[in-house]
Amino acid sequence: MSLPLIQQYLPGYPAHVQAQVAQLHAQGQLGQYFRQRYPQPNTIQSDKALYDFCNGLRQRYLKNAPLLDKVYFDSQLTIERQTLGLNTAISRVQGGKLKAKKEIRISSFFKTTPAEFLTMIVVHELAHLKERDHDKAFYQLCLHMEPDYMQYEFDCRLYLLSLILNKTQVGLLT
Repeated sequence: MSLPLIQQYLPGYPAHVQAQVAQLHAQGQLGQYFRQRYPQPNTIQSDKALYDFCNGLRQRYLKNAPLLDKVYFDSQLTIERQTLGLNTAISRVQGGKLKAKKEIRISSFFKTTPAEFLTMIVVHELAHLKERDHDKAFYQLCLHMEPDYMQYEFDCRLYLLSLILNKTQVGLLT
């Protein structure tokens, strides 16, 4: 039952890694793994704090990137829709000029996750200001902004997977 979900949430990872995750889940140790690895709770709970956090990272690492017009937690972005963050640019003609507004939306789900996972998704969305595709340059930029980006992304996938696996065990999902 859990192997197809593990393959869905950890595509591209070697079979032995997926097997280790299945074993941790079977032993009920995924939750303990997260509590030990990420003991500090996330303190960014408001849209203003999220904007300040995003803007601080943008100013530090992406000095030439456009200003962010809006950054906020969005309850419409959910795990079930497999959308955890969005980066949009809305262009409008004002007079004879084209104005673009940059907006980042982060799933409200990240209010309850470890701070490192919020950092990972913010870095991911900020990297899209410079690199549109998920290519080598994109991931190099993510690693420049957060050296532990790949570990946080993997652990975030595990965290999401553990939530889904726990729900399926209880019978909340089919």
